[in-house]
Amino acid sequence: HTAQRGRMLYVPRIWPDPGGPRVLGTMQILTLVLCSCSGKTTALPWDLPGNSSWEHQGGLVFIHTESSLYSLPCSPIEMEVAHPTYRWVQDRAASRLFSVTKEGHLIFQHFQAGDSGNYSCTISYMKHGVPVSQTFHYSIFGYHVLGGLDTVLLFHSKFCEDERTKRFLRDLQDKLRQLEIKQHCKLHLTATFCFPSLNNPSDDFIVQVQLEVSLFGPHWDEHCNSQDVEMVTDCYRKTVRHNLGQVQLALTRFFKEHKSFHITGPDIPSSNFTNEFVGFLKTKECSGGYGQTKQLQRCLDCCIVCPPGTSSPPKTSQCSPCPVGTYSPIYGVAFCTPCKDGMITRVPGASSMMDCVKKERIKQAVSIVHRIPVLILIMLPALLALNFLFILSSCYWFYREYRVSSSRASKITGRTTRVEMVTSFFRIPRQGPQAGPDAGPTSDTSDVDTSASQGGNEEPTDGAPSPAVTSNLAAVTDEAAPVLTQEDRKDTF
Repeated sequence: HTAQRGRMLYVPRIWPDPGGPRVLGTMQILTLVLCSCSGKTTALPWDLPGNSSWEHQGGLVFIHTESSLYSLPCSPIEMEVAHPTYRWVQDRAASRLFSVTKEGHLIFQHFQAGDSGNYSCTISYMKHGVPVSQTFHYSIFGYHVLGGLDTVLLFHSKFCEDERTKRFLRDLQDKLRQLEIKQHCKLHLTATFCFPSLNNPSDDFIVQVQLEVSLFGPHWDEHCNSQDVEMVTDCYRKTVRHNLGQVQLALTRFFKEHKSFHITGPDIPSSNFTNEFVGFLKTKECSGGYGQTKQLQRCLDCCIVCPPGTSSPPKTSQCSPCPVGTYSPIYGVAFCTPCKDGMITRVPGASSMMDCVKKERIKQAVSIVHRIPVLILIMLPALLALNFLFILSSCYWFYREYRVSSSRASKITGRTTRVEMVTSFFRIPRQGPQAGPDAGPTSDTSDVDTSASQGGNEEPTDGAPSPAVTSNLAAVTDEAAPVLTQEDRKDTF
């Protein structure tokens, strides 16, 4: 078992599954108390097997690019169990062999962006004769601190862009490989240009070579052994600054010692490439396939690996979704993979080749979407006509109901008017009390009950109607009640 190095950046979080034995129920607590009082041996809550399978969320884990050694335990807490077995799996379909210690630690050496992903570790053991398993889930992301070096080299040559130039570039890379190992860095040839020289354009050419220096070569972090997150991140930054200066001095010395490169071979004539200029530019940009997503709170300027469905070209600082027609199935992709001919993705951000479908299906779906406005325009006049007819019919029925209700109201009003007219004709004047024998009739009148016109009995009144009123009533209706004379009134008394 190799010694663990300080390469872990994670905050363990233990969240038992809701179905797991977290808290005893009320009945279990009562049973525990009763058994304790009776003197029987009781098991503590955390000793009860309960559910034989538990699920835990281990948290996010950040591993620096090209870490010399990274050790991830199966459980983020110390567990004392007898004869446990460990099983690590990754969420990818492709099978992979893992380096696991006897303590169940997953070992990464020279961590790469493609090692990122979702990992799970299941620890199995026996407890009280019952098989128990606990599974811990981790999301692992690669990252790197900022720091790099761009180098520009100018060489004089008699030839330009032919087989001799290609041979020269291969020879240059072979000689620089020894420098990479010594300085714990990586040198990438990013571009070459060839153009005529200003001094002698017809017989002299300039070959421009651009090199990108990555400071995260093998064993670059051999001095950073701290287990503390903040201390190890600070150590990474200091190491990058130190390595920048060392690599720059080493390259300057190298091209002073290798001023001229002699190229020869059986199939090409002999030629020389003479170095005339070496320039350096310190950079603070993310590597290809990384972006500043600010997921690592303790290092907000660090570059985090781009997840599947996104990409980040070199010299960019953001992970962008794959455009339509492309996909990226793994972590740390600089450029998305185009779909096969005649296929396209429905939306940006595809993470699998299965997301690529034939263009004909997309065209059919797009044509249907485009036809919807045309269909709406065709159906709109019909809908407007139906709405207009509905409004007319509603107005017609409203008008008809209004006419019927108006006629009924007029009939009722007519009847009421006639009744009032008849009643007004039955208003009989009363004769007031006489002050003396010579006193005339008074102007007081009394209303006659309308029931008298229907043959009802009329109560006697103190005053007698005048002959004029009697004759008028007889002339208006034949059904008027008979008028009592004075002699009749005496008989009634």
